[in-house]
Amino acid sequence: MKRIIKKVAVLGSGIMGSRIACHFANIGLEVLLLDIVPKEPLSAEAAKGLTLESPAVRNRIVNSSLETAVKTNPSPVYNKEILNKISTGNFDDNMKDIAKCDWVIEVVVENLDIKKKVFEQVEKFRKPGTLITSNTSGIPIHMMAEGRSDDFKAHFCGTHFFNPPRYLRLLEIIPTPHTKSEVVDFLLEYGDKFLGKTTVLCKDTPAFIANRIGVYGIMATLHLVEKMGLSVDEVDKFTGPILGRPKSATFRTTDVVGMDTMIKVAKGLYDNCPQDKARELFKLPDYVAKMEQNNWLGDKTNQGFYKKIKGANGKSEILSLNLKTLEYEPQQKVKSATLEMLRPIEDLRARMKAYAKGTDKAGEFFRASFAGLFEYVSDRIPEISDELYRIDDAMRAGFGWELGPYEVWDALGVAEGVEMMKNYGLAPAAWVVEMLAAGNSSFYKIENGEKRYYDIPSKSYKSITGISNYIILDAVRPTKTVWKNAGTTITDLGDGILNLEFHTKMNTIGGEVLAGLNKAVELAEKDFRGLVVGNDGGNFSAGANVGMIFMMAIEQDWDEVDFAIRQFQNTMMRMRYSSIPVVAAPHNLTLGGGCELCLHADFVQTNAETYMGLVEFGVGLIPGGGGTKEFTLRASDAFGDGQIEQNVLKDRFLTIGMAKVSTSGLEAFDLGYLQKDKFDISMNRSRLIADAKAKAIELAEAGYVQPVQRKDIKVLGKSGLGMVYAGANTMYSGNYISEHDKKISEKLGWVMCGGDLSAPTIVTEQYLLDLEREAFLSLCSEKKTLERIQSILTKGKPLRN
Repeated sequence: MKRIIKKVAVLGSGIMGSRIACHFANIGLEVLLLDIVPKEPLSAEAAKGLTLESPAVRNRIVNSSLETAVKTNPSPVYNKEILNKISTGNFDDNMKDIAKCDWVIEVVVENLDIKKKVFEQVEKFRKPGTLITSNTSGIPIHMMAEGRSDDFKAHFCGTHFFNPPRYLRLLEIIPTPHTKSEVVDFLLEYGDKFLGKTTVLCKDTPAFIANRIGVYGIMATLHLVEKMGLSVDEVDKFTGPILGRPKSATFRTTDVVGMDTMIKVAKGLYDNCPQDKARELFKLPDYVAKMEQNNWLGDKTNQGFYKKIKGANGKSEILSLNLKTLEYEPQQKVKSATLEMLRPIEDLRARMKAYAKGTDKAGEFFRASFAGLFEYVSDRIPEISDELYRIDDAMRAGFGWELGPYEVWDALGVAEGVEMMKNYGLAPAAWVVEMLAAGNSSFYKIENGEKRYYDIPSKSYKSITGISNYIILDAVRPTKTVWKNAGTTITDLGDGILNLEFHTKMNTIGGEVLAGLNKAVELAEKDFRGLVVGNDGGNFSAGANVGMIFMMAIEQDWDEVDFAIRQFQNTMMRMRYSSIPVVAAPHNLTLGGGCELCLHADFVQTNAETYMGLVEFGVGLIPGGGGTKEFTLRASDAFGDGQIEQNVLKDRFLTIGMAKVSTSGLEAFDLGYLQKDKFDISMNRSRLIADAKAKAIELAEAGYVQPVQRKDIKVLGKSGLGMVYAGANTMYSGNYISEHDKKISEKLGWVMCGGDLSAPTIVTEQYLLDLEREAFLSLCSEKKTLERIQSILTKGKPLRN
């Protein structure tokens, strides 16, 4: 039976329910969000003459929850129009409406009796064959289906989203013994392809996979901190980005999630896992127990391991908890020779290997914590999963780890990890010893461009389920590299398509990347039929290498600056006007030059989480790699739609002038960075390169024809300039912008209006590129511009608004 999901019902509108509803609406589905009816009207409602029979009162809880969710930052929706897809109601009046839904998701309070009562109501109205799932994070899935019909049980499953559902990629699928296999297969695929999730098949065991391992890791760290006498500041430095984990690291993450949530899961694991060797670690250390007594639960109580206060100067200050005295103290700078040694090492696997050799307390902490983690994850197979890769998938997607525990173990060397464990009186599960004894030295290996995992029952390496839908460049690169330089690699993706990936810091664009782009186009035109520009890094590109421009400007080497900008422009035009289709595949930060690259691609296959923008204005410049030209061209194309030309120009001008950055791939279209019929969205980041390749093939097979440079661009000349100059002067006079901002605005307007032309005129792309380059060069010589660039370089922050 082919299953199509058109409408979803979400039962429960709390923190998770409202945000799950928003994410289903994000992918275009109609959503019905329901919650309970209040017990009585509020005094303000009664004063208006409203009663418990009034719809505004009956739906107050659900409407208030949804409104609160939408106001949160970051937003749970791609843009505000998404909300039109969500309708609200209550269990008493609207439960009957689930009969029109294809999937019903329960997200009510974590209480088995309440959930069973909800399911009793659901069964009265759901049509047979409808999916029914629970988002529980701890209650055994099979217990919730007790007493229900055979059809209900056959279509019932656990679907555990992680908070926030839009941003955290993990979706755990937990079937019961009664769940149909085709239902499980459908949910695994649907979550991956349409919801953009890493879907992980779990067993119905306490806390499933991610929370079982993640909470173990946190609890083990809490005990180790006490044993080693480490501070909050030290641990969050030791376990943050240096380890390939989020900036929130350990203690900050606990504050954000809530200490009560972590304690609840830990206590549940202690009570329900009597055979767990690490069971005693799930007991709270004394200092955590005291924090619980004090109601220091993190952000929800305004203090936990950290506390924000107003300093003597009126500015906010963050204090750290002294775990020995339980007093809050100013944060201390963490000094560590090991961390200093690790910072220059870009490759995370190489960094892990070096971390394990650290000779100070950071290195000791690393070895002690990972020795325990390695033992723990090896003991969890086959209890929580039959396949080791599912544990890595869950930790990457649910906790934001760049490498899962088995991947870190591989980076250190499996045998070396076992020796490290011995130093702490620990040992891996027997299957690891047997694996090594049989001559298998790693948990993963690359074979024929495919990543494979060690399968314990068969004692052989097998393909990871679903991986054929992805293109993993780490797996392709070793055998399919066609060309490379210091900043890029060109690989053969097969079927006549090349891929160019960047390897610079934050994938910034400098001379080596431009050389790679030109080489990729040259090779594709000669021997292939299409090109994808994409990578598996943390960001697509944080923009052009402003440090290089800064150094040339400081030395007043204007010929070199002119050459660099001309080279960037020429490369963008070479890409735009090649004889093969070029598909950009952006994700996450796609700023400045990274955005300009997308503006010049034939097609943009973007990830849903893409934050795109022309942000040069923020450092005192205008887009100089063809971005200003391109927005002028697009404004000209919109003139013919019957719109007021000056309004169109104003909108495009303000997008650049305000350095607007999209909060999603969809909003990048709203801002004009993406064009109708020339972009598509990949919900799942893991599918992005494969989807881009498919689009390149489609364009090639459709008979791609090399485009011709544009010579029909209408600019408004003085009539447009007058509007720009008047607006900039008004903003300056009102002290809304600085004198330097006024100057940048006028330079931007000069280019977008085609210069000081007496009347609207038709110009060429090259004419606009020359104006753009001249304006960029003149701004590079401004002292204020150089000061802004220097400030950003000093702080090491990407160019973003």
